[in-house]
Amino acid sequence: MQNIIRPSVALGIFTLMICWEYFSPRRQQNISRKQRWPINIGLALLNMIIMRLTVGSIAYLSAINAESLSWGLLNQFSAPSWLEIVVTLLLLDFAIYCQHIVSHKWKLLWRLHQIHHTDLEFDASTAVRFHPLEIMLSMAYKVACIYLIGANPIAVIAFEIILNGTATFNHSNINIPTKIDKYLRWILITPDTHRIHHSTIQSETDSNYGFSIILWDRVFKTYVAEPKKTQTTLDIGLPEHRKQDELGFIQLLLLPFRSKK
Repeated sequence: MQNIIRPSVALGIFTLMICWEYFSPRRQQNISRKQRWPINIGLALLNMIIMRLTVGSIAYLSAINAESLSWGLLNQFSAPSWLEIVVTLLLLDFAIYCQHIVSHKWKLLWRLHQIHHTDLEFDASTAVRFHPLEIMLSMAYKVACIYLIGANPIAVIAFEIILNGTATFNHSNINIPTKIDKYLRWILITPDTHRIHHSTIQSETDSNYGFSIILWDRVFKTYVAEPKKTQTTLDIGLPEHRKQDELGFIQLLLLPFRSKK
């Protein structure tokens, strides 16, 4: 059932966001979707195929296995299901926040994660622009966290759906009224918040690491409210990768293995 629900929700949110982007965009894009989307969607499809052919529903199955073996924090004592779900969601979200920081700070992981940041525009398709090796390593890390937490199986499914949905939302080029965004960002990572993380300015790239909730960025002082430039004029991407014709599908797959000049 989860193999139907998760992609259906993800596709529904993606469709909603691209419609919103079309009718009410936040920024004017200089590079057309025709140039970028085949690359981003191509990476998404490749990652989906690889995951289905290799690990499949390993996150959910790991939670089931941890429960049956009484492994992990939450399996050491009896707690109401609702509390297990809340704790699982919070701890997994914190784990992803930590992973994101390490992906920027550890050069080996940055070689993979930089693929996500090479997008010269910022929209819903950016949310799925990841190198296959990063996706695989991310899943291995997530499984380890599930065993350590003793994650509630239902919460694991919910987390995967929430993570996919919020990632699509906060990468979207949608125009949210300033007053509404101001209140939303006390809880959620909004597109204006996460766009700063995709800035070419290093101090801004090293901020706003959260994917779902803003809590961790505020607690650990990695939150930046506004960019040095305006939201509509800040430069997206990486300073060393500014040519779209050098960021093709095959080129991105090979980029982590290229020696630094």
